[in-house]
Amino acid sequence: MPVVAIVGRPNVGKSTLFNRIIGKRVAIVEDLPGVTRDRNYFEAEHGGRRFLLVDTGGFEPDTPDRLIQQVRDQAQLAIDEAQAVLLVVDGHEGPTGVDVDIASMVRRSGKPLFLAVNKIDSFKREEEGFLSEFHRFGIDRILPVSAEHGRGTEDLLDAVMTALPPAPEPEPVPEALDEEATEEVVEDLAARPIRLAIIGRPNVGKSTLVNQLIGEERFVTSPIAGTTRDPVDAELEHKGRHFILTDTAGIRRKRSIAMRVEAYSVVRALKAAEASDVVVMLLDATEMAVEQDLKIASLAVEQGKPVIVVVNKWDLVAGDAKKAQTFRDDLVWKMPFLAFAPSIFVSALTGAHVKGVLDRAVRLFDQASSRVPTPKLNRLLEDISNHHGLPVVGGQRARVYYIAQVGIRPPTFVVQTNRPDLVPPEYRRYVANKLREVFELEVPLRLVFKRKASLRPPPKRVKEKAAGRTRPRR
Repeated sequence: MPVVAIVGRPNVGKSTLFNRIIGKRVAIVEDLPGVTRDRNYFEAEHGGRRFLLVDTGGFEPDTPDRLIQQVRDQAQLAIDEAQAVLLVVDGHEGPTGVDVDIASMVRRSGKPLFLAVNKIDSFKREEEGFLSEFHRFGIDRILPVSAEHGRGTEDLLDAVMTALPPAPEPEPVPEALDEEATEEVVEDLAARPIRLAIIGRPNVGKSTLVNQLIGEERFVTSPIAGTTRDPVDAELEHKGRHFILTDTAGIRRKRSIAMRVEAYSVVRALKAAEASDVVVMLLDATEMAVEQDLKIASLAVEQGKPVIVVVNKWDLVAGDAKKAQTFRDDLVWKMPFLAFAPSIFVSALTGAHVKGVLDRAVRLFDQASSRVPTPKLNRLLEDISNHHGLPVVGGQRARVYYIAQVGIRPPTFVVQTNRPDLVPPEYRRYVANKLREVFELEVPLRLVFKRKASLRPPPKRVKEKAAGRTRPRR
């Protein structure tokens, strides 16, 4: 797909225009400069033409601030990979020296450039000559828009589409699928991308880890906590598998969230975890796991997501195998609900062991997507019943008859019994742990004890028919 980049100085409405074009609130919008920092990609469509829209951070050409310099570099990368560039300026303020500098830089790239004069909310403002002063930029295509209200965006996109390369011819769709073609479709579905969400407290190295995995400075990094605000995706291939990595904002306690924009970031991070296939729970090796780590991990497990516990900055503690085991033991003690999850000790800064994160992600995704044969499940259930029978509760004992897997991601198992209410939580945990042990599952699973169908009370209508009181049909 062709790429269209949105650039401009801070707080001119770039993210608002980005959200308006794609029709969703993906980029965080706040009346503060510098909210967007990383490149944010999203697929968009106009007039039947699909393209990739890129939102960038506020561009400030000359500044000694290291963080702002990185934001500027991200914007430059977006321009380099784009087929068309939208320069957004503030129609209320008029042209500024920074606007002129950005326009000159884009022109040097040779990319088609469109000037979107934002915050022109009515024809009256346009007629008052707000656009005439922007002609000194030397840009032919100047279009008034109101990103907030949607005015002028259709005309803007019509103009941009004319600058994009011709769309490729669509591939012919077969009228029918034979047996061989059907098998190919199934294989394609099985090889779909694995969505990996990187979550954790602020400043544990999430963006540095993603940059190391993909092999480029894709995300802005800084010792300042809270640098990442939007969840942003990046794609990569590893050993024949396709990954989509989502770098998320650091999740803090509610009382630590001082700015509204950071509160939005936390919500987006949690949603990114919910939409993922595997969650990477990133911890800092220089600090033992704290209460907030426990809360973040519990949210992922409650959603049934496989979790990889990644301990970053291991190079700073000169960790050996003994220290690693001590760290693991502490994690299990604090987070027993994650005892089954694999852990790995890495250095995102040096790259040590980071590729192992992807190997474990593949393993967990395949486990969560697999099905256990029913005969194997019932042999295990029989062995459990013979060696660890259900306890007597209130003078009665439940009996188990049959087990089957009914779902994947997470693996879901249903056990038929005569009295689900007599199965205590301890026994449910025991069966779940046995399933993990025997079938080598390192992922959350759901186990449901359900009353056997033949033992359920008949429906009311069946009772009435048996008693000869069936009501006449209308």
